[in-house]
Amino acid sequence: MTRHRDAAGAIAAIESGQCVFVHGGVATPLGLVDALVARAGELRDVELLHLHTAGAAAYTEPRYAGSFRVVNLFVGPNVRATVDYERVDYLPVFLSEIPALLRTGRRPDVALVQVSPPDRHGCVSLGTSIDVARAAVDVAKVVIAQVNPRMPRVHGDGILHIDRLHHWYEESRELPEVPCDPIGPSERAIGRHVAGLIEDGATLQLGIGTIPNAVLAELGGHRHLGLHTEMWSDGALPLLRAGVIDNSQKVVHPGRSISGFVMGTRALYDFIDDNPTVMQLDIGYVNHADVIRRNPRVCAVNSAVEVDLTGQVVADSIGDRIISGVGGQMDFIRGASLSEGGKPIIALPSQTSRGERRIVARLRPGAGVVTTRAHVHYIVTEHGVAELYGKTLGERARAMIAIAHPDDRDALARAWADSH
Repeated sequence: MTRHRDAAGAIAAIESGQCVFVHGGVATPLGLVDALVARAGELRDVELLHLHTAGAAAYTEPRYAGSFRVVNLFVGPNVRATVDYERVDYLPVFLSEIPALLRTGRRPDVALVQVSPPDRHGCVSLGTSIDVARAAVDVAKVVIAQVNPRMPRVHGDGILHIDRLHHWYEESRELPEVPCDPIGPSERAIGRHVAGLIEDGATLQLGIGTIPNAVLAELGGHRHLGLHTEMWSDGALPLLRAGVIDNSQKVVHPGRSISGFVMGTRALYDFIDDNPTVMQLDIGYVNHADVIRRNPRVCAVNSAVEVDLTGQVVADSIGDRIISGVGGQMDFIRGASLSEGGKPIIALPSQTSRGERRIVARLRPGAGVVTTRAHVHYIVTEHGVAELYGKTLGERARAMIAIAHPDDRDALARAWADSH
C-alpha cells in the first residue's frame, strides 16, 4: 500500500495494454480520471471498462484513439455522442450478471475507485456506488483509490480494509449532484396511475427521474412500503423520513433499504452516510430474480423509449443508436413477476416532447427489445393503465391503443388492422 501526494503519483502504476475498471455514477474518481488522461501520451491500448460515469469523459475524444479504448457496460450521457462501436463500444449485459462477468470473463487488471476515509478500524467504503465496483476491486491486481472526505460511508458490501488499496491519495471534492427536473402534468398523471397499482406493504423498485419521483410523490398515504432497488434518489427521502417506507414487511433485509447505488443531491449523500437502515450490496445479489421474488408485492417501475402494440419494450436505443443500456430492467421485471402479488410496470409518456409517438405499431428499424412481450404485465401512460398479462395480441393491441395519445389512436388502429 503506497500513499501518494497527488493523483498523478497514484495513476503512475497503470501500464499500456491493461484493462482498467472505472468506478461509476457519482462515485467516478474524477481526479484519477483526469490524471489518467494527462498520461495519454505515454500510454497505448488501455481499455477503460465502466458503467455510466460522471464528468466530461475526455478519454473518448478522437485525439486519444491510440491511448484508450472504451467498453461501456451502460452508455451515459457523457459518452453517447462518441459511441462508434469500435473505439468507444457498448457491451450489452444484464446488470445482475456484470459482477460474474468481471470475476470470470472480463477481469480488469486495475480498478480506479473513490472511497471514504478510513474509519477507526482502517476500513474505507465504496460509498455511493457498490453495484459492480466490489467485484472489480476483488479481482483487480492493482486497486488505485481517490480517498475523499466528502464520500459517505455506507454500510454493506462496499466496506474494505485500506490494505486492499495498492495506491491512493486524498482529495476533498464535492460529489456530482443530479437534481431532478420538475414534475410536469404528464408525469404527474403517470405517477397517479402507477401509485394506484401499489398496495400497502409493497416493496418498491424505482430509479431516478421525473416519473419515479412522480410515483413517489403520490405514495404519501401508503403504509409499510419497502425499498429494494438497483438504485434510488432524493424522491424517496420524504417517504423514508415520514416512515411511509419503513421496510417492515420485507422478507429480505427487513428494516433496511437495499440498493446497489444512489445518485442525487448532497441531502441524499448525507442521509445514507453511516446510516444503519441503508445498505448497498453487490448488484449480482440485489438484482438477482431469486432474491427479488422473496419480497412481497414487488412493484418494479421502469421506463422505456417506445413500446409496440404487442408489448415489446425498447429501453436502451433509439433505432440502432444506443443511448443507455440493458441495465436492471429485466432483472426486476422478472423478479417482480415472480413475487407474490408483484407487479412489473413499464411507465412512459405517450409522446415525446416533440410530439412523436412512443406507443407505436412497429418498432423503429434497428431498435433492440430489452423486455420481451412475454415479460410485460403493465404499461402505463398519462392516459391510463394497460394490463397485458394473460392477453392475446389482439387484446393487447386494443389495450395499448386505449392508453396512447388521443391524436395517435386512429392511426394506430389502422396500422394494426393493416398488419394482418
